[in-house]
Amino acid sequence: MTITPGIATGTPRLAIAQVRMVVVGAILTIFLGALDQTIVVTALPSIGRDLGALQNLSWVVTAYFLAAIAVTPLYGKLSDIHGRRPMVLVAIGLFTAGSIACALAPTMGVLIFSRAIQGLGGGALISLAQTIIADVVSPRERGRYQGYIGGVFALASVAGPVLGGFLSEHLHWSFIFWINVPLSALAYAMTSRVLRLLPVRHRSHSLDILGAVLMMTATLSLMLALTWGGTTYSWVSPQILGLLALAAVMAALLAVRLRAADEPFIPLDVLANRVVRSATAVTFFGMGAMIATTVYMPLYFELHLGFDAARSGLGLIPLMAGVVVGATASGRLMSKVIHYKRAPMFGLSLAVLAATAIAVRSGNASALEIEILLGLLGVGIGTHLPVVTVSVQNAVHPGAVGTATSLLNFTRALGSALLVTAVGAIFLAAVGLPNIAGASIELLVAEAARDAADFDVAFRCVLLAVATSLMISLALLLGLEERPLRESVDG
Repeated sequence: MTITPGIATGTPRLAIAQVRMVVVGAILTIFLGALDQTIVVTALPSIGRDLGALQNLSWVVTAYFLAAIAVTPLYGKLSDIHGRRPMVLVAIGLFTAGSIACALAPTMGVLIFSRAIQGLGGGALISLAQTIIADVVSPRERGRYQGYIGGVFALASVAGPVLGGFLSEHLHWSFIFWINVPLSALAYAMTSRVLRLLPVRHRSHSLDILGAVLMMTATLSLMLALTWGGTTYSWVSPQILGLLALAAVMAALLAVRLRAADEPFIPLDVLANRVVRSATAVTFFGMGAMIATTVYMPLYFELHLGFDAARSGLGLIPLMAGVVVGATASGRLMSKVIHYKRAPMFGLSLAVLAATAIAVRSGNASALEIEILLGLLGVGIGTHLPVVTVSVQNAVHPGAVGTATSLLNFTRALGSALLVTAVGAIFLAAVGLPNIAGASIELLVAEAARDAADFDVAFRCVLLAVATSLMISLALLLGLEERPLRESVDG
């Protein structure tokens, strides 16, 4: 079968082998982005010892995170206008350049700036790869591929910290960035080749620059407030209140701009779509609950069960393996049934029960019991992931799939940041510690851990907050409209 690149209309029907090539290339890109989000954390102590400026060490992670979240919606819109291939190649190029700059960074300031460059590319890798899969696989069959994506995330979640610790301890911390170069080259070569199979859809649309700037400014202001609040500055300090006010003003101006622009940055029909609104709300609370669990469970393992840092990281394997199982099962079932919402309804109900059980049993449970409950929690959370992604992509016009997918990933990241911050405040309040300006969360946790009884109460509060977030996600899922899944890519 011959595919001619450059076709202006319609998506060519690809052979099974060609679809697999495109999907493998997309999944490799997802792995590249997911691995970088996890490999850096365990290398931070080595970076701090080598470069100094320990007070700014958290920005090695934060700079990437802020840049990635801010540009995610922009890449989605650009890919809908100019095509997937050029945007993916630009993203991989920026990510590679940032990785090299990070590896060569002589100072903490240069490293932080280079991480932001990395984030400008990394923010697009996952959402664009999901969009590419949507370009070649019909919504009816798309769910089962989400299991592969879940597997990639799970592998990165486990391999990243282990690999980061090994490279920084036995070689040098710069190798956690150098390893991105051959991976990026492989992703670039494979993606550049296989994406030629897709049509080049140059549309005569224009990019709403003002809308993009307003959205990025609002996002960055909010994320900076969440990052600095309670640590660098007090929550009621002029700096934090000013950032929150700026975020609110920029969000209001963005709402006005979206109504006034001829071609708004986020199309109004996407924002007005009932499925998009429901699905983004579901994943806001569902993904936020999962990330909060991954942040605070290692603290429980260390402070309550006496695990070391490496074993605490490995303790998350049942959770991540459960996510893969849940996502794979739900995705495969989605292609075979009409009422595909029932699987995540059951799954989120299971997740609520598992999180509640961990909260109730946390003071007396064995490590094995906690691991089993974490596995069930992961299975339950995983069931909603393919359903919300495919539901959103199925509900919008094929020409807006990139924008809608990026919006969904943006919401997931924002929900994760907001809920982790909220859960952190609950934790500190439960142990009777204020959010001390200038103190790191690690220092505050160390202080909290002096009283084991207080810590048990705090951890129960954290897991009950996770269970509450999952209950909200479940309630919102009930309102998600089950539209018939399209049998073709073009609608």
